[in-house]
Amino acid sequence: MHITQLNRECLLHLFSFLDKNSRKSLAKTCHKLLQVFQDPLLWSLLNFHSPAELKKDNFLLGPALKYLSICWYSERVKVCNIEDWMKNNLQKDFCSRHENNVSDFLLEVCNRCPKLLSLTLSGCGHVTDNCILLLLKSCPNLKTLKLENCVRITDQTLEAVARYGGSLQTLHVDFCRNITQTGLERIRETRPLLLLRAERSADMIPDTKPGKKLMFEKASRKLVQV
Repeated sequence: MHITQLNRECLLHLFSFLDKNSRKSLAKTCHKLLQVFQDPLLWSLLNFHSPAELKKDNFLLGPALKYLSICWYSERVKVCNIEDWMKNNLQKDFCSRHENNVSDFLLEVCNRCPKLLSLTLSGCGHVTDNCILLLLKSCPNLKTLKLENCVRITDQTLEAVARYGGSLQTLHVDFCRNITQTGLERIRETRPLLLLRAERSADMIPDTKPGKKLMFEKASRKLVQV
């Protein structure tokens, strides 16, 4: 039996074992397999390992998506984690190439994937509170939100969870240095049943604006002189 003689359900099952590139390659062989590739039911789960993958055409973003993961563990993530005002021109140029990739993609998710149940972001240093806020509003069924090493995430995201994350059961904000202990205590009070984890976040040194940093250094020098 030729693979194209299988019914739609069998083909969807076979495609489910392939990665995105393999699915795309197989879809190019005939029209029937292309239709399987374009079936939204095939794309309930999406995993990405770098912002660059979000620009490829080897996947389908649609209403069937329930589980989304964008995890970037490359050494280059360290550049994105540097405060913007501390980056040199080379580092700024590097970030400008992908700065909006994840945020723009999540905006598409907000528009196309209202049934999303789980979102994991790791190493996505350019994702902002506003982006997460919009996602919580657009995906009311979201049950799991895991954020790791997302340096622009602040207590505003915790406030958005308290206000709009009515279905949320699990929240991780690990290694997010601009999350404060005050924010964590507030979300624990307002959402006591929420499974909250914040490994190291409130213990890390938050971003400091240049003006505040200079004032802190001057005050430190005065104390040393005294």
